Amino acid sequence: MIDLKLLRDNPEVVRQSQRARGGSVEIVDVAIAADQKRRSAIVEFERVRAEQNALSKSIGGAKGDEKNQLLAKAKELAAAVKDADALRAQAEAEADQVLAELANIADTRAPIGGEADFVVLEEIGKPTTFAFEPRDHVELGKILGAIDTERGAKVSGSRFYYLTGNGALLEFALINLAMAKAVAAGFIPVVPPVLVKPHAMEGTGFLGQAAENVFHLEEDDFYLVGTSEVPLAAYHMDEILDSTKFPLRYAGFSSCFRREAGTYGKDTRGIIRVHQFDKVEMFSFCAPEDAAAEHERLLGWEKDFLEALEIPYRVIDVATGDLGSSAVRKFDCEAWIPTQNAYREVTSTSNCTEFQSRRLNIRYKDESGTRPVATLNGTLCAIPRIIVAILENHQQADGSVNIPKALVPFLGKSRFEPV
Repeated sequence: MIDLKLLRDNPEVVRQSQRARGGSVEIVDVAIAADQKRRSAIVEFERVRAEQNALSKSIGGAKGDEKNQLLAKAKELAAAVKDADALRAQAEAEADQVLAELANIADTRAPIGGEADFVVLEEIGKPTTFAFEPRDHVELGKILGAIDTERGAKVSGSRFYYLTGNGALLEFALINLAMAKAVAAGFIPVVPPVLVKPHAMEGTGFLGQAAENVFHLEEDDFYLVGTSEVPLAAYHMDEILDSTKFPLRYAGFSSCFRREAGTYGKDTRGIIRVHQFDKVEMFSFCAPEDAAAEHERLLGWEKDFLEALEIPYRVIDVATGDLGSSAVRKFDCEAWIPTQNAYREVTSTSNCTEFQSRRLNIRYKDESGTRPVATLNGTLCAIPRIIVAILENHQQADGSVNIPKALVPFLGKSRFEPV
């Protein structure tokens, strides 16, 4: 949720942000009107209740007809208070609903536009070339006994897969490397729940424009998380944090679930776009004034991880129309995938400022009082796209794959041989 003071005092900033995101500008005026209606309803409720309280005090000393008149008046005021309270509750619910439709205020440094309007900030390493015809990850997965999409489809349907043998070992090695690096950087490792209540999902901004990609278990009213960002953000909901411990950083490992709605026909081959995958996610709570610097640090850890895997990649500044509702700015790291002759997203880091913490009621105290914290997230290692990048970039002519040096201690081998 955005800062109501900003909406009231400088609505044009909110309009500009909505416009840059390709969202509704008209919703800003609707939100202002709803906020005013709520404030008026609160004032009226408090006025009538104050009158009721004052009358109650005077009844005690009254006698006879005067007391009867006051009691009749008290009955009228009780009904008026009840009606005013109902109007207040309705106005607050309507205002909350409209305000929830407003996205966070996009950073003015983010490029304006849609998905294709990103800006490349840097390219690290040169795209891999081969003296032979490279195989894609599906073919390599079969040769190495590492990936089985056919049985995945048989058991669960399209966009599911098995990691077997070398593939399973590679996932464990990647997760262990990612966690080792996160702990060394001061992150607290976490294995969070992957089923969350509606408030946790809504509070992180995933029941707005992203709702179509969320799996919902209606009978129990649980949501399957698409990222451990959700349970990590909600970990401290309704709490006041100790600012002397900032930045408070967590690294969560979880399975993630996404419906991939609207992607019919995209990436149907292999394990680029799937319904279930595992991931290590970084999450940080910090003071709002430190959020931009923390965002750069998260990006730095993502880059360090990719460089340890010896994968060519680039960093992009995501355009405003592709930020999602919570982020003010987002950086993606995209790995080079040789057989697609393209860069594909493998990590992403977002600065969500106080947007999520206002919804989840996460605050901290400083000399100016109690205020919302800033929240940031960043993917450190997303399986299986990292596996795709490793197999394709490190493949050899005979179908074997060389293992990046950083993973050798976790795998106990330096090469995957065809099986």
